[in-house]
Amino acid sequence: MILTTTCSFNTLYTKYYRKCFLFVKSYIHNDLAAEDIAAEALIKLWEKMKEEEIASPKAFLLSVLKNKALDYLRHQTVKNEAIETVTNYYRQELDIRISTLEACNPDHIFSTELQNLIRSTLEALPEQTRKVIEMSRFQDLPNKEIAEILHLTPKGVEYHITKALKVFRINLKDYLPIFYFFFYFQ
Repeated sequence: MILTTTCSFNTLYTKYYRKCFLFVKSYIHNDLAAEDIAAEALIKLWEKMKEEEIASPKAFLLSVLKNKALDYLRHQTVKNEAIETVTNYYRQELDIRISTLEACNPDHIFSTELQNLIRSTLEALPEQTRKVIEMSRFQDLPNKEIAEILHLTPKGVEYHITKALKVFRINLKDYLPIFYFFFYFQ
């Protein structure tokens, strides 16, 4: 049957939609996407018919449906690969956290080596910064009270704490989880 421009869209839709939908659904297994692709293909046929006479509408539709279904499936492949990449990243990150926690030995945390490292890091700090960090982290004083005792502003206390924590982070990089436990969580 040769369709002409006098053929209405409703006629096209009635004649071909179900076949288009079932063809696409058999490949992509997604009803909503199959509906969209079938409708888009029919619209494309209708628009093409406005420009020229179509000798084989079924062949034209099949070609459009095939290409749109392939595009959809290729997009799904890319999407699935991205999801797999993200999942693998999180799995690796989770494995690292598990192995790090399993390797955590409380006896080692309180070892002389770590205590010496903390002590030497403290001694290397400028005097005012050392006083602030000792009062904040070892005596558990609030910043406002430290500011009053040392005649600083609360912002000045925050500055010294930030400065000290940066040095500790560098010097205790091999002990970061422990560092965060002792110095950040109060």
